[in-house]
Amino acid sequence: MATAAPIVDDLRAESDALDELVADLPAARWAEVTPAPGWTIAHQIAHLLWTDRVALLSVHDEAGFTKALGAAAEDPGGFVDRGAEEIAAAAPADLLADWRATRNRLHDALLTVADGRKLPWFGPPMSAASMATARLMETWAHGLDVADALGVKRPATARLRSIAHIGVRTRDYAFAVNGLAVPADPFRVELAAPDGAMWTWGPEDARQRVTGSAEDFCFLVTQRRPPADLDVTAEGEDAHKWLTIAQAFAGPPGPGR
Repeated sequence: MATAAPIVDDLRAESDALDELVADLPAARWAEVTPAPGWTIAHQIAHLLWTDRVALLSVHDEAGFTKALGAAAEDPGGFVDRGAEEIAAAAPADLLADWRATRNRLHDALLTVADGRKLPWFGPPMSAASMATARLMETWAHGLDVADALGVKRPATARLRSIAHIGVRTRDYAFAVNGLAVPADPFRVELAAPDGAMWTWGPEDARQRVTGSAEDFCFLVTQRRPPADLDVTAEGEDAHKWLTIAQAFAGPPGPGR
């Protein structure tokens, strides 16, 4: 995960896959509801556009990002919804064109970030590789909401590895944001990849263990499917607790699906 380029390539591919879902939709279908309460397909794309805009500020205008961060602090429960609501009011063709142009600018900008530079964000500052991973995770998750609204089943891809990685890396954050003590013991995570390979994190002899499907683990950490419906199992008290609170996104705990 040291270099951003491969992850930016995956981010471009994931964005293009979502683009294909909405590119030919009649304007009226952009108003169809998605599993996110109160959000239409237009809201989902608008949120990605809003976040890409803010991420560009983080790269090119840290003072501007600080201003956006201040606005978020004033209304932590509503600033994300408000941003999506305002942008979603645009005509679908304009919204799609803006998202295309903005995301491409962000993808190119992430490749220019100097090694060692940390980009400010709503959670801890991130490297360009971590920022690209976060954008990949959100694009996949909100793309899933759009796919669900359209009744489309998307194929699992190797791009899930980066999403699973950020899910593992945010373990401590998930405990902290829920007001719980961060586990002292390391976790072992073993996930079956779409191609049958095994993706692993943590020491092999760890007592706290999570195993299962990589795709289902990504559903879990993005809170897109109920944990009880997923092929993800835990061994150890802390690991079991993690499955009930896992979140790969910054901000307060989500309500899940």
